Amino acid sequence: MDKKRPSGEQNLVTWARPYLADKRKMYQLVDPRLELNYSLKGVQKVSQLAFSCLSRDSYSRPTMDEVVKVLTPLQDLNDLAILSYHSRLSQQGKRKKKSEGTQKHTNVSSKSIRDSPLNTGKQRFR
Repeated sequence: MDKKRPSGEQNLVTWARPYLADKRKMYQLVDPRLELNYSLKGVQKVSQLAFSCLSRDSYSRPTMDEVVKVLTPLQDLNDLAILSYHSRLSQQGKRKKKSEGTQKHTNVSSKSIRDSPLNTGKQRFR
């Protein structure tokens, strides 16, 4: 409990549970000071583990032995978020260049068709 936090954020468990249950939201729990220097799979595994530790049914929660077994191999993960981020940026750049090239070609051919003396204005262009 942190009474200094705004209402709805004072109880860490209540606040974190929805983020832990959603694969797209779980990354919002990662400390931004890590600056993408963390394992993506590690975040997923730790989130799943934390979510199971928060089970309302105490018998469904993992034992400490199970927790250690899940956490130990995470030390060796090297799928850093920053590498994935740079890879996605690179792929987006390639797609953008490709679509710009296609768009230039399309725009040139469309313009020449519209400007053609054979165009009577009855054709529909998309």
